[in-house]
Amino acid sequence: MTGWTSPTHIVLLLLIALLLFGAKRLPEIGRSLGSGMREFKDSVTGDSPGPAPPQLGQPTEAASQTAAAQEQETD
Repeated sequence: MTGWTSPTHIVLLLLIALLLFGAKRLPEIGRSLGSGMREFKDSVTGDSPGPAPPQLGQPTEAASQTAAAQEQETD
């Protein structure tokens, strides 16, 4: 095999990562890398629903205040 895909190269890279970061930090780094890749994939494919759009049936606080002010003016 050529390139960085041979098993000895992968083992060598893992040993270097172990020496650089230590055994306690490697699982944390792997989790954060995996979650970052998952978020990137979701954002590219559009699988994530994202923030919920505001519902039209419920009045906001400002709209209810203006409605209350208009009611007081008519009384």
